[in-house]
Amino acid sequence: MRAARSRLSALLRSADQPTEAQLQRFEQFLTRTYQRKVPLKWEFDESLQDGFRLQVGSDVYDWTLDGRVRQFQDYLWQLQPGHNDIVPLIRQAVEQWEPAPAPEEIGEVLTVDGDIATVGGLTHAQYGEILVFASGVKGMVQDLRPDGLSCILFGDGEEICAGSMVRRTLKTAGMPVGEGYLGRVVDALGVPVDGKGSIEPEGYRPMEAPAPGILDRQPVNTPMETGLLAIDSMFPIGRGQRELIIGDRQTGKTAIALDTILNQKGKDVVCIYVAIGQKTSSVAQLAENLARRGAMEYTTIVTAPAGASAALQYIAPYAGCALGEYFMYQGRDVLIVYDDLSKHAIAYRALSLLLERSPGREAFPGDVFYLHSRLLERSAHLSDELGGGSMTALPIVETQAGDVSAYIPTNIISITDGQIFLESDLFFSGQRPAVNVGLSVSRVGGDAQTRAMKSAAGAIRLELAQYREMEVFTQFSSDLDDATKRQLSYGQGLMRLLRQPQYAPLSQHQQVITLAAAMDHVMQDVPLNRMDEFRTGLLAALEEEAPDLCARIDQTGRFSQDDRAEVLTLARQYLARFQGGGKQEG
Repeated sequence: MRAARSRLSALLRSADQPTEAQLQRFEQFLTRTYQRKVPLKWEFDESLQDGFRLQVGSDVYDWTLDGRVRQFQDYLWQLQPGHNDIVPLIRQAVEQWEPAPAPEEIGEVLTVDGDIATVGGLTHAQYGEILVFASGVKGMVQDLRPDGLSCILFGDGEEICAGSMVRRTLKTAGMPVGEGYLGRVVDALGVPVDGKGSIEPEGYRPMEAPAPGILDRQPVNTPMETGLLAIDSMFPIGRGQRELIIGDRQTGKTAIALDTILNQKGKDVVCIYVAIGQKTSSVAQLAENLARRGAMEYTTIVTAPAGASAALQYIAPYAGCALGEYFMYQGRDVLIVYDDLSKHAIAYRALSLLLERSPGREAFPGDVFYLHSRLLERSAHLSDELGGGSMTALPIVETQAGDVSAYIPTNIISITDGQIFLESDLFFSGQRPAVNVGLSVSRVGGDAQTRAMKSAAGAIRLELAQYREMEVFTQFSSDLDDATKRQLSYGQGLMRLLRQPQYAPLSQHQQVITLAAAMDHVMQDVPLNRMDEFRTGLLAALEEEAPDLCARIDQTGRFSQDDRAEVLTLARQYLARFQGGGKQEG
């Protein structure tokens, strides 16, 4: 450092040659600032017609018109006026402001390669800092090296050329946040893309932030109900949990996430859907479906479509997470969906290879595990001292031919608190949601279930496991006894009961009533092709005949033995009417 200062020299650039008096003032300024005599050299620069630029090592003093305007903008930004007093503050600032010789670190573009720019001269730039190029394009420092740095670009790299100027902002990448983002579709930088006008942010949060510590969290014990019987009964999700949705392409992964968002209506839960690498038309259709069903009021969609740069696809989930943290630290409950992290890993792999980082397994860089762990660890149920808010994450991962042992799936399985595995064979056989009971798991388990759901569900997982085992065994036998046939019929009925159409989440009392009747074999003799009709009629009948019971289950989350007896009595009465009606029709 001492040797570097001994070689310190100053270069003055301008279109007009300075006078002797001006050079003398420059020399005095350098001596006063650097506490020593600094050699000064003048260089002609035709582009600087409105001032001059003084460079001392990596420090740049910009006395051009653009430089003075930029200083004034920074000065106004530091004032941070409120909405009501902005005019008098600006008037006062204009009257009092004087250009100050503040050093500004300016670098130079060395190379541009797609979404990556290599920059020299910015010796004090930090990892994650935002840089501004002469064309107005912004970038984020992603790689620090002795001979320069590399940054990912958030705009069109064709607008940047070697030799152009780069300026530090001294700010890390952040996401504008606020209530105004609810009901909107924005890109990874927080800019609206839905054509509904601009959004007035209430603040900014860094895209990269440390996850809450152990002492800042509390146990996950409050249900985040999906409205899907197959999930809420066997693989419950709690507020603050990270539950992976995994399966092949076109097996209903996004459908589960959307039904979960729809089920949060009226529950004061903020929902954020992050679309990574999807078609713009698919995102527009998704937003329309949510709006039609009244779910966009509490939902924000953050999109980095397939046509966006790899850099924007890389930061999109962190931007959505920053927005979710804003609400979480206000004491609110947040549900965030990352759809999907397979494409996110591919975008990061593309950037890493352009940054010349060493490829590892499947050409992914060595820190691809940290890529997702630092994102998903930010989901938590905060302690009461921090407001008690929560952020529940539903990351989605795509598999190839059901291979859950691939690199990215195994990484994310080890980070999350369980997974819902969707099987292609089940999906194409009509079992939707196509949840594989054997490979799916929730590591929070019954702690995230209400007493009513836990009591009604009973041993449904065990019953289904026995059915699947018996079904495989009986494929090789044609002569079955009556008990085995009845057990198979019961299992088939349970599987049929778990089928649920999209956009039709069930409330808690509907799930509890359905499970209680099914586990007590009330539906044993209902034909499979009439199971949906029976369930719909049963729920309608009980909501009409026992509205107090339904309301009590929803409000208290309890299901007593008396409640169970009442449900079973009414269910058998409806079964008699249902079978009687079927016989008459026949």
